[in-house]
Amino acid sequence: MTETPRTRVGATPAGRRQLRRALATAAVDLFAANGYEATTIDDIAAAAGVGRRTFFRYFDSKDDVLFANHDEIVAEMEQVFEAADPARDPVEVATAAVSLVLQSYAAELDVSLKRFSLTRTVPSLRDKEVATVDRYQRVLARYLQDRFAAAGDEAATLRAAVAAAAIAAANNHVLRRWLRSGGQDDIAAAATEAFTLVADAFRTPDGKPPGRRGTGTVVAVLSTETPLHEVVNRIGAALRQDGAG
Repeated sequence: MTETPRTRVGATPAGRRQLRRALATAAVDLFAANGYEATTIDDIAAAAGVGRRTFFRYFDSKDDVLFANHDEIVAEMEQVFEAADPARDPVEVATAAVSLVLQSYAAELDVSLKRFSLTRTVPSLRDKEVATVDRYQRVLARYLQDRFAAAGDEAATLRAAVAAAAIAAANNHVLRRWLRSGGQDDIAAAATEAFTLVADAFRTPDGKPPGRRGTGTVVAVLSTETPLHEVVNRIGAALRQDGAG
C-alpha cells in the first residue's frame, strides 16, 4: 500500500501563517519565562517544533518574531482600502483598516499582554514596535493622500500625513489603555469613541471629506500631556481653517 505524501505545514499560506504564529507564541513565552537575552533562536525553534533553518525562512532575528503577524495586518489593511466604497469618507475607511491592529491584539490576549511587558523593558523590542507603528501610519497616509488628491485637495500630502498621525495616535491610545487594563476594558467601544473623534475632526463643516483646499502649512503647538480628544479637535480645527483661507 502506497502512503500519501504528507504536506509540510509551511507549504500553504494557511500553514505558513500557522507556523509564524507558533514561533511567535513560543518566543513570547520563552522571553517572559527566561528573559529576552537568555533566549536563543535555537530555543524558540525547538519550542515550536521546527529547526533553526525553518526559523530563518520566516524571520531575520528574534526581534522580528514578536511581531509575526505584522505583514498580514498590512496586507489586510490594503484589502480594506481596495474594497472600500469610493463615496465613503476616507478617514472612516482608514480607521476601519487600522482597527485590524486592535482586533489582532484582542484575539491573542495572553501573547499581547506578554509582548506589552517585554516592549516596556527591552529597548530593541521597543524600537521594533515603534517601527511597526510607523509602517502602519505610512500605509494609512498613502491611502489618504490618494483619496484627498482625487477629491481635488491641493494640500493632500499634508492633510494625509496629519490625519494618518491622528489615527495612529488614537489607535495607540486605545491599545495601550486596553493593555494596561489587562485586556479588561471594552476595546471595541474605546476604539469607536476615539476614531469617531478623529473622523469628526477631519470633516468639513458640511460633513463631507475635504475637497480643494489651500496649500498653507498648519502648525499646532501642544503639550505632550494634552488629552487625545483635544489634540484631535485642535488639529482638525486648524486644518478646516486652513481650507477656508
